[in-house]
Formats: sequence, structure tokens, C-alpha cells
Amino acid sequence: MTRASLDKQPHEVAAMFDDVAAKYDLTNDVLSLGQSRLWRKAVAKAVAARPGEKVLDLAAGTGTSSLPFAADGAYVVPCDFSTGMLREGKKRNPWLPLTAGDATRLPFADGVFDAVTISFGLRNVQDTDAALTELLRVTKPGGRVVICEFSRPTWAPFRTVYTEYLMRALPPVARAVSSNPDAYVYLAESIRSWPDQPELAARLRRAGWSRVAWRNLTGGIVALHRAVKTA
Repeated sequence: MTRASLDKQPHEVAAMFDDVAAKYDLTNDVLSLGQSRLWRKAVAKAVAARPGEKVLDLAAGTGTSSLPFAADGAYVVPCDFSTGMLREGKKRNPWLPLTAGDATRLPFADGVFDAVTISFGLRNVQDTDAALTELLRVTKPGGRVVICEFSRPTWAPFRTVYTEYLMRALPPVARAVSSNPDAYVYLAESIRSWPDQPELAARLRRAGWSRVAWRNLTGGIVALHRAVKTA
């Protein structure tokens, strides 16, 4: 199976990411026109990891997204369900405690982490609400969550141009730089079908998170949602 359907069967999505692991970070830089690096910086600033804190970086892939938290002095656990991604990450940064795990059944005890974060992975989870509940479970009272995910551009004309890019320009670019272009067709479709900013905020509240807020990055192409566990 080279392309997961939008029902997001976990083994199919994992296999898809296994296939693209080697060139994943490079492909993301190309397809996002370099914006992915700016988004990672925004996530690191929002998480605001402090020395000695424990941070869970879910859907961490090769671990690239985890490096800023480690640089801030936190103990970061990169977690992903793609073993191919984790193997690639282990080659690059063997010191990271890369951990295999399913977002809906995390292999951690209750209340372990000061902060939990997931970037560009939540929409690939089969049960979004279960993942948000699991993130709450493993977070300490007073801890925080930061979710960086593709969202809905706020300006209608730009939204139209963006949608055209996703479905027309992205596939041929992916064919030029990716080891599995079909995976990026799936990813484009998953972006188009993903809830907008207010809907994701509502899901966070239903899962039990408090003080939910978001801000848009790059005109709403990406949204950064934040919340706190109050009890």
C-alpha cells in the first residue's frame, strides 16, 4: 500500500511514512517553500521548554522537530508510529530517546510530561479525539499542549490559490523530490479535509483541555493551537 485512504488505517499511514522517511525533511522544506523551518521555530517558542522539563514530541518523525526542545535543556521524548522514520532519526541523532507509539494508545504513564506537542501529525491519526484525550492523560496538571497543523487560510482569494497549489502544483513537485509522490497526494487531500481553526479548538475543549487559543501562521495555512491541563 503506497497511499493511505482518508479513513487513515494506522498500518497504511505508517507504511506510507516509512517509504518517505529518508527524504521527508528535505521534501517538506521544498513543498512549503522554506516555511516549515519558520513553523518549527514558532512551535519551539510556543512550547517554551525549560531546563529539566519533560516534553513529549508526538509524530516527531526523524526527530528534527525535537532538537529545539533539547537545546532549551528539556528532556524530550520523540514519539512516532512509523518505525522507518524512527530508524532514520536514529541514524542522524542516536542520542535522542526515539520511541515507537500510537497517538491513541501512548506508551506512557499518567501525568508524566510538562508539555506535549504534535506538529503536522494530528490529521493523520485515525481517531483525533482519542489522541487529544491521550495527550491530556500523559500531561501533568498545569502542563500545556501545542498543536501545529495545517488549517484554513483566512483570506478567501488566497485560500483559492492555496487549494489550487495543493491539488495541482504539489503532486508534480513531490514527484521530483520525494521517494513516494503518492504519499503527498494523500497529504494534500488530508489537509483539505481537516477541520478549521475553531473546530479544532472545540475538539480540544471537548477532550478536557482548558484556556484553548490559537494563532494563524502564514495567513492561516498553518494554525498553532495551545491549551492547558488545569486538573
